[in-house]
Amino acid sequence: MKANLGVEVPWQRVMLILIALPSVLFHVCHGQTDDYENPAAPPPGLDECNGLFLTYSFISREKEYPRVKNASAQAWAFKSLASITNTGQYELKGWQMFVGFQHKEILVSASGAIVVDGDDFPLEVGNGTTFAGNPMTDLKTAIDTAGDFTQISAQIEITGSVFGIKPPGVPMPKNIKLVNAGYKCPKATLKDRFCPYRELVSFSSLVQICEMFLTRPKGRDLNLRKTYMQVCCKKDPKAKKVDKKVLKFLPRRYGDLSLTYDVLQAYGSNYQAQVTIENINPLGRLDHWNLTWEWMNGEFISKMRGAYTHKRDFSECVYGPAGKYYTDLDFSTVMNCEKKPVIADLPPERKNDSQVGKLPYCCRNGTLLPAIMDESKARSIFQLEVFKMPPFLNRTALAPPEKWKIDGVVNPQYKCGPPIRVDPTEFPDSSGLDSKTYAIASWQVTCNITRPKEKLSRCCVSFSAYYNRSAIPCNTCACGCDNNMGCSKTARAMLLPAESLLVPFDNRTNKALAWANLNKFKVPNPRPCPDNCPVSINWHIDSDYKTGWTASVTLFNWDDSPFEDWFSAIQINKAYKGLEGVYSFNGTTFDNLNKTIFLQGLPGLNFLVGEVNGTKPGDPRIPGKQQTKISFTKKHTPGINIARGDGFPTRILFNGEECALPKQIPLSSAEQKSPFKFLTVIIMAIMTFITMTDHLH
Repeated sequence: MKANLGVEVPWQRVMLILIALPSVLFHVCHGQTDDYENPAAPPPGLDECNGLFLTYSFISREKEYPRVKNASAQAWAFKSLASITNTGQYELKGWQMFVGFQHKEILVSASGAIVVDGDDFPLEVGNGTTFAGNPMTDLKTAIDTAGDFTQISAQIEITGSVFGIKPPGVPMPKNIKLVNAGYKCPKATLKDRFCPYRELVSFSSLVQICEMFLTRPKGRDLNLRKTYMQVCCKKDPKAKKVDKKVLKFLPRRYGDLSLTYDVLQAYGSNYQAQVTIENINPLGRLDHWNLTWEWMNGEFISKMRGAYTHKRDFSECVYGPAGKYYTDLDFSTVMNCEKKPVIADLPPERKNDSQVGKLPYCCRNGTLLPAIMDESKARSIFQLEVFKMPPFLNRTALAPPEKWKIDGVVNPQYKCGPPIRVDPTEFPDSSGLDSKTYAIASWQVTCNITRPKEKLSRCCVSFSAYYNRSAIPCNTCACGCDNNMGCSKTARAMLLPAESLLVPFDNRTNKALAWANLNKFKVPNPRPCPDNCPVSINWHIDSDYKTGWTASVTLFNWDDSPFEDWFSAIQINKAYKGLEGVYSFNGTTFDNLNKTIFLQGLPGLNFLVGEVNGTKPGDPRIPGKQQTKISFTKKHTPGINIARGDGFPTRILFNGEECALPKQIPLSSAEQKSPFKFLTVIIMAIMTFITMTDHLH
């Protein structure tokens, strides 16, 4: 058999080691052999450190599939162990440790910690990442614990993949350091040694001990290449003192979307929790939101208020571990037994339902508006009763679900990090007295908007102008394409007559071909695919005169579902200062939002209906449509040139979703032909000059 570090170990020896391992551990714990009568030696530097002692040990690696000849592209599975030990006189609240990975590492698991600002595993961490304690968030002092290492030290068992560093090279991090405020860390020191077996007995788990046996070279210690680094971080004497209450848990983080999981009541076998979803981004939004997470310890949802799960199947409880443990529980009344439930907001008509409603900020059909539109609609709340499973059957055994994800309809795409323990949320006293109550425990999940990749938006923009007969439609496959559509995903979208933007794509084909034939445009073969976007926006230049200009904005809803309280955000850098008026919509300017023009429907006109059938059988379907005129003055934008494209937006959002813009803009006929005309005049002048010269001679 081959060990992970390429050392030959006879299988008989491995079997003997594994058989003898329990007794070895017993002797280690009770000190009943000559080899381990003395305490295990601490890592070098631990005794000299008066602060926080951080280590990182590379344990093993194994070549992964596929096996490739290019060494830089070969993947290796690796295991490592990071540790943090409080050797100072101050308790450390909410510890955070940065590991400066630098070799395209991909983390698969990290037990004993969570990745701050990270997504679900597997997670790319090639630029380094920060770990925070989970479930052990605080490190007490040796003074307060009589030197109990289980309370003053924490370990992170890391498993992942790394690329290109083949033996004998070692994929070590660039640096390790403590992230907590008020501490200073020098550059970490690399050591020509591996964590010895005796130290691992003190600081790690059975898994690492087994690996140490299996990877230990015959007849000597693991004094290999530099596979170990350490650093001692100390209190910064110049650091400002921070309120101890703030340091009790991790500070709350800012993101586009904040989700809070508060435990309100706790019992032995169950607890009541409240989930709060807050829209913080001024241009973010969610419609018909669906929230999902993953239970990690066998929990299930017994009851809910303010929301419901898409699937209500209790068979997973009846035939699973929950049915064996809760033998007297009536599972027919249980809300959901899935490991990954999908949760949605209740419709408005259930708001005053005494069974499932009567919660503030609930029951709006999953709508979360930006606060600049309506602050009262920027938050959603629901409550749930959660039943736990052994061995987590006590009041303090509380853990939130992991792997949170949230999505909506034609909304920004959100990427959520892991739940982090924060200070308990405070609430006003329900009795009306001037006092505050606190949650038993609170966790925060922060989600941020991810800008869509090319051709993966959910709305698109077309451009047109009075000075150009052709409209430039949305880009081919702007919102994605099916692989079996029989059309070209890469061909440029064909120019259209302006009126064809009013009909669905399937009905534009003949118009596009006729328009190409009339104007001698080249027709791609195969023809381009449609944009497949549920929402499109047309920006049309209406007029351009000496003192100002005007534009029309038309919204098209090609989906069956309507949009209530819709909004659009427009960035048009060169013309922003010249905005004069918006006539059929409510228009507001925001200098602090990258100079954004914010459009929304007027009261009573804020409902963008869905697509409906034509008036006669066989007629094209008719999209929902709303339009406004916008006027601009040139007084505050000297030098603006509408004919050259200064009147077109550089960015448009609909309901917070980034819209795909065309790759070209319509130019005036004069602008398009002027270079040719100028060149023709020059050529004619030269020819005339040559002819006259010949006649003179």
